[in-house]
Amino acid sequence: MFVNGKKDIFTQTKNGMKKKFTDKQLKILDVAEELIAKKGFDGTSVRDISAKANINVAMISYYFGSKEKMLAYLYQYRVLRTRESFAEFAQTIREGKPEMQMKEIIKFIVNQMFKYNYFHAFVKQEVRHTDLVKDELVEFYRTATDKIDEVIKKGVASAVFHQTPKAEDVLTIIIGTAVFAIRNKVFYEVYLPGDEADFLKNAEQKVKASNYQTIFSLLGYQPEG
Repeated sequence: MFVNGKKDIFTQTKNGMKKKFTDKQLKILDVAEELIAKKGFDGTSVRDISAKANINVAMISYYFGSKEKMLAYLYQYRVLRTRESFAEFAQTIREGKPEMQMKEIIKFIVNQMFKYNYFHAFVKQEVRHTDLVKDELVEFYRTATDKIDEVIKKGVASAVFHQTPKAEDVLTIIIGTAVFAIRNKVFYEVYLPGDEADFLKNAEQKVKASNYQTIFSLLGYQPEG
C-alpha cells in the first residue's frame, strides 16, 4: 500500500499491535530475497545479507530478531503484495467470459507460485504459519476463493459451466499441484522435456496445462468447436 506516495508496510504482531517497516528494513528484505532466490535459505548467511545491504551484522537481529524471523516477515510481505496484485488483476478480467476468467486465474496463481518458488521449496511449516504470516495468507486464500466462486456462478448462470465444484477445492488443486511440482523436482523432472536448467519453466507450463484440463473437466466445460 502507498501513503502520500511512499510505501507504507505494516505487519501484524502477536499482541495485535501494528509495526511499520522502515525503509532500511525493506532494503534488507529486498537484499535477502535476492540472495535467497539465488542461493537458497540455507546457503544465504546473515553475513551475506548484511554485506550486500551494507549494514552491520547486528542490525539483522536488531530489526528482525533472527534470520528465520526475517524470512517470516519477507514471506508475509510477499503474500500481502500478491494479494493486492490478485485484487487488481481480478478487476482487469471482470468483464471477460467465465472460461477466460478461470483460465487467467489459474495462470496467475501458478505463475506466482513458481515466481516465488524458493519460498515454497524450503520454508518450514512453523515459519510459514507464524502469527506474522498466517493472517495475510488466509486473506489471500479467501480473496482468491471468492473470485473463483464468482466466476463459477457466472459460468453456470450463462450455461458455460455445467457443474459447480467448490471454489475452495479448485484453489486447493491449483496451489497443491504447483507446490508438489516445486517440492518434488527429482520426481517431477522425469516427466518433463528439456534440460534440468529449464525445470521451473517447463514445470510451470505442465502444471498450468494440467490445471486447465482438470478444472475445466470439473466444471463440465466443453469448448465450442
